Amino acid sequence: MNQLGILGGMSWESTASYYRLLNQGVRQSLGGLHSAPLLLHSVDFAGIAALQKAGDWEAAGRLLAEAAQGLQRAGAGALLLATNTMHKVAPAIEAAVEIPLLHIGDAVGQALQRRGVRKAALLGTRFTLLEDFYRGRLAERFGIEVLIQPLAQIEEIDRVIFAELCQGRFQADARAFYLECLEQLRARGAEVAILGCTEIGLLLENVAAPLALLDSTELHVAMGLEWLLADA
Repeated sequence: MNQLGILGGMSWESTASYYRLLNQGVRQSLGGLHSAPLLLHSVDFAGIAALQKAGDWEAAGRLLAEAAQGLQRAGAGALLLATNTMHKVAPAIEAAVEIPLLHIGDAVGQALQRRGVRKAALLGTRFTLLEDFYRGRLAERFGIEVLIQPLAQIEEIDRVIFAELCQGRFQADARAFYLECLEQLRARGAEVAILGCTEIGLLLENVAAPLALLDSTELHVAMGLEWLLADA
């Protein structure tokens, strides 16, 4: 198999899901004692979150670019950035290495195209929802119209992600609020919902939702598995 590098820790709960799902996927494909050949650089999320809050994306990009270079030197043949929000600095990472970054937006966009979806709801951090690096990629590359919530709801979605989900707290009131947001987006014409934050899938796991849920983590892992197993 090929060897895959993971830029993780943002948060470690979601990175643990990446690790588990990649290994489960390899076992299902190859059987026996096979597991995924992975290299992991797990950052201290507190530092990254502080740079997000300060708007210092250049510094955050440098930090992750240096981590990506380390993974490349260690033998990674491709990279997964195990977070939606930090794909804002994907260009800085791509410029720093010679190996491909498997982009989460492409994994999501390809899945939406396969389903014939033209209009999708998006849940995520305020950076993912309000800035163009994610929604713009889906629109320009895949022709997907992305619906988001009013600003007050976005602020609460973001608060829950950082104050609760990234700290391993998955509470019933947060779950109910997210489902209410999805119902409103369904009423506005959304065909499916993109879980565009790698922790949201943990919150909404096994719930009855008003829209079909596309978990960006699972789709990103599937892209990683395709690359890992290409030569197996």
